[in-house]
Amino acid sequence: MEKMLVKRLTRAEVPTEMTWKLEDLYPTRAEWLVALELIENDLVEAKSLKGSVLKSAESLKKALLTYESIMLQLIRCGTYVSLRQSGDGSDSQNQSDSLQFSSLSTKANTTLTFIQSELLHLNNDMLEAFIKEENEIEVFKLLLEEIIASKRHRLLPETEEALAALGEVTSAPYRIYQTSKAADLKFDSFEDENGKELENSFAMFENLYEFSPNHTVRKQAYESFTKTLTQYKNTYASIYATQVKKEVALSKLRHYDSVTQMLLEDHKVTLEMYHNQLNIIFKELAPHMRRLANLKKKQLGLETIHFYDLKAPLDPDFNPSTTYEEAKETILKSLEIMGPDYVSIMEKAFDERWIDYSDNVGKSTGAFCSSPYGVHPYILISWQDTMRNAFVLTHELGHAGHFYYANKYQRVVNTRPSMYFVEAPSTFNEMLLGQYLLKQTNDPKMKRWVILQLLGTYYHNFVTHLLEGEFQRRVYELAEKGTPLTATTFCEVKGNVLKEFWGDSVEIDEGASLTWMRQPHYYMGLYPYTYSAGLTASTAISRRIASEGQPVIDAWIEVLKTGGSKKPVELLKMAGVDLTTSAPIKEAVEYVGSLVTELESLF
Repeated sequence: MEKMLVKRLTRAEVPTEMTWKLEDLYPTRAEWLVALELIENDLVEAKSLKGSVLKSAESLKKALLTYESIMLQLIRCGTYVSLRQSGDGSDSQNQSDSLQFSSLSTKANTTLTFIQSELLHLNNDMLEAFIKEENEIEVFKLLLEEIIASKRHRLLPETEEALAALGEVTSAPYRIYQTSKAADLKFDSFEDENGKELENSFAMFENLYEFSPNHTVRKQAYESFTKTLTQYKNTYASIYATQVKKEVALSKLRHYDSVTQMLLEDHKVTLEMYHNQLNIIFKELAPHMRRLANLKKKQLGLETIHFYDLKAPLDPDFNPSTTYEEAKETILKSLEIMGPDYVSIMEKAFDERWIDYSDNVGKSTGAFCSSPYGVHPYILISWQDTMRNAFVLTHELGHAGHFYYANKYQRVVNTRPSMYFVEAPSTFNEMLLGQYLLKQTNDPKMKRWVILQLLGTYYHNFVTHLLEGEFQRRVYELAEKGTPLTATTFCEVKGNVLKEFWGDSVEIDEGASLTWMRQPHYYMGLYPYTYSAGLTASTAISRRIASEGQPVIDAWIEVLKTGGSKKPVELLKMAGVDLTTSAPIKEAVEYVGSLVTELESLF
C-alpha cells in the first residue's frame, strides 16, 4: 500500500500573502488590548447619561452619538478577534481573546440597555419635534422608528438588563458549536481505489471530496465524514435544541404570536413573503432538480444516485482547474460591466490583502465576508484550484463591494440592510461571472460546464440553504408544540425534508439525515431561506441588465450605496423587482428549469 498523506499547513506556516491584513484593524494585539480598555472607559462615561436620554433634543443626540461611538469600537474590536479565531480556531490565545471580547460585549450591552429602555418612552410626535431642533438625529430616524414600533415586545427595564447580562450564556450554543467544529472534530483518513491514503477534514470534505469525479473517493470521504458526525450527534443535538428552546422562550416572553414572527422582525418582511419563498421553491423546483439528478445518474453510469453523488461533476473528463491568480483575472473581467469604480474596489480586495485564502489547520470552513465599519471588508475562503471556488470568491466579493459602498455612504446605524436582502449583491456577482463565461465560449463542453457552475450556485441557495430553511420551519413548529428535540427528531425531520424534495431520484441514507450538523446558520435566526430570496432578486436584476443595460446597472449601484437605510422591499423596488408577489420567485425557478433543459440538450 502506498502511503501518501497530504499535510495541511499550520497557521504559522502559511505564506503572508495568502492571509488577510489584520494590521489594518490593529497593528498589534497590544493595541487591540488598549482599545478594549478605551471601551471600558467609555462605558463608565455612558452611565452618566442614565435618566436623561429624552430630557431634550440635545441630550437625545448625545446619547445616540455615545451609543454609535461605542458600537463602532465594539465592531472593530470584535472583528479583529473573530477573524483571528476564524484563521485558527485551535490557537489557545485566539480562544481566550475571543472569550475576553465576548465578556466585554455582554458588559457593553448590559450597560447600554438603559438607552433602549428610555427610548421606549419616545413617540413619533416627540421624534419629529426633536429632529426639528437637532438635525443630526435624522440619521437615527429609522432605528428610532423601529424602537417605537417594538414597544409591545419590550420587557421591564430591569428584565431587559438581566437578559442583556446573560448575553454570554444565551450566545453560548453558537460559540460551543463553532469551537467544537473547529477544534474537536477529527476525521479518519481513508484510501482511494489505488490504496493511496487521503487525509480528511471539514474543509477538505466540503470543498474538495464532495466535488470529486472519483466515486470511491466521494464514498469513502463521505463515510469517514459521517462516521465522525454520528459520534457527535447527541452532543450537537443538545446544543441546537438549547438554541431553539431559547428562541421559543424569548418569543413567548416578548408576546410574539410565534417564534417565526419574532425571528422575521429583523428581516423586515411579512410572514407571507417568508412562506412564499419556501413553499414555491420547495414544490416547484423539485421536478427540475430530480431531472438533474437523473441526468447525473445516466451520465455517470450509476445504478443509484446517493446523497454523496449530488455534487459530483457531471462531466468529469472536462474539469478545467483555475489558479487563484487566473480566477482573479476572470472575476475582474466579468465585473467590468459594473463600471470602473466598482472594479477598483474589487482590485483593492486582491491587492491590499482583504482576502485570506489558505487552507490551514484550525481555519474556519466555508467562506464569508466580514465588513467592519471604518476599515474595509475581509474575506475568508479555503482556496482549492477549482472554478467552483471562483464562483464562491466572486460571491464574497459581492458582499465586499456592497458593504464598501454602504460603509462609505451611510452612517454605521444605516449600513446593514436586512438579512432578506443581504445575499442579493453576492449572488448578483455570481450571475455576472456565469454570463461572462458563457459569452466567452462556443465550445459545447465549456458551455455545459459553465451552466453546471451556475446550477451549482442555484443548488447552494435554492436547494442546500432552502432545504435548511424548510428544516428550520418544521423544527420551530415542533418546538412550539413542546415536542422533545433530540438527535433522532432532527435526523427524522432532515431525512423527511430531503426525501420529499428528491423523491425516488436520490438515495437518502442515514448519513444524509445528519446534514443539520454541518452548518452554523441554524444559530443565526432564520438565515438559510434568505439565500434563496437574495438569489431570486439577483436573477431578476442580472437578467434585466442583459436586456436593458446601463440604467439597471446605475440603479443597482445606488441600491448598494443605500445600505440599510431602506427596507428590503423598497431597496428591491429601486432596482425594479417586487418580491411582495410570487412572480420573481416563479421566474427564477423557471430560469433554473431552462438551464437544466439546456444542459440535457448539450449532453
